[in-house]
Amino acid sequence: MKAMVLNEICDLRENSSPLQFSERPVPKPGPGEILIRVSACGVCHTELDEIEGRTPPSRLPIILGHQVVGRVEAGGGRAFSEGDRVGIAWIHSSCGTCKFCLAGSENLCADFMATGRDVDGGYAEYMSVPETSAYAIPAVFSDSEAAPLLCAGAIGYRSLRLTNLEDGQRLGLTGFGASGHLVLKMAKHRFPNTEVFVFARSEKERAFARELGAVWAGDTTDASPEKLDGIIDTTPVWKPVVEALQNLEPGGRLVINAIRKEEVDKDQLLRLSYPVHLWMEKEIKSVANICRQDVKEFLKLASEMAIKPAVQEYGLKDANRALVELKTGKIRGAKVLMIH
Repeated sequence: MKAMVLNEICDLRENSSPLQFSERPVPKPGPGEILIRVSACGVCHTELDEIEGRTPPSRLPIILGHQVVGRVEAGGGRAFSEGDRVGIAWIHSSCGTCKFCLAGSENLCADFMATGRDVDGGYAEYMSVPETSAYAIPAVFSDSEAAPLLCAGAIGYRSLRLTNLEDGQRLGLTGFGASGHLVLKMAKHRFPNTEVFVFARSEKERAFARELGAVWAGDTTDASPEKLDGIIDTTPVWKPVVEALQNLEPGGRLVINAIRKEEVDKDQLLRLSYPVHLWMEKEIKSVANICRQDVKEFLKLASEMAIKPAVQEYGLKDANRALVELKTGKIRGAKVLMIH
């Protein structure tokens, strides 16, 4: 099969083609696994973190990609049959027996394994996955529309839930890429009386946010016109975190939706002032990985909403270009590789 393979950790600023177009054997599904013929795979910022070593793969070479849509080619029987359309998300497996797994928080399991980081993912024509970590894709979505729902959407759903927001309270989004634009749509649906405020570096992103219903959109460093009850940060850096804390209401919560933060502006943390940024019982909560239930619940919600992500499509061989454009901020919605 054809695949884009990561062979070594590198800096995308120095190597704009970190993935190599290669021929690899078609994987053989093990017990309880299904073989997927991949049709589409979303491109996620987490792949940048893997390539550049902030969340390094547990082995090399490896095939990246964890927002996968395809058809069951072989295996299955408990939940899926040959020909069924399924989606694969970040969670590949967990131990199933620890206190976190038993409580439905398998995202916190010490043995959590991630698709495209610990096992081969979807930047390829085929992949295998445990049947329990595959999800039926609602018919309302095309393959390219469904792909970003499996991470950007599902992790955005978890982030929104973790804000503890109530209808009528004010929500802020700092960073406005694939996840941010889906969260805005979710928030407008779930909380019709909630106003959404967006912070983004690019005027194009700010204009896009206003198109989607944001009541205000400003630069990352701008003060929001009103204090916010919850803010979700989807950026890879530290400055938006510090700026966001200034815009929180007393008792407000900042939810950081990022698997890692870059070191480039870590000195921004030295700007933290306890009375300005943290006092008055403000909270900071991180989002770790994802649970299977998040994916299931979000796909159901997305189907009810008929949510349509904005997507840019690329061929498999164009994976490096898509990654570089993501790295350099050329974003509108989500980027998706079309495989078959």
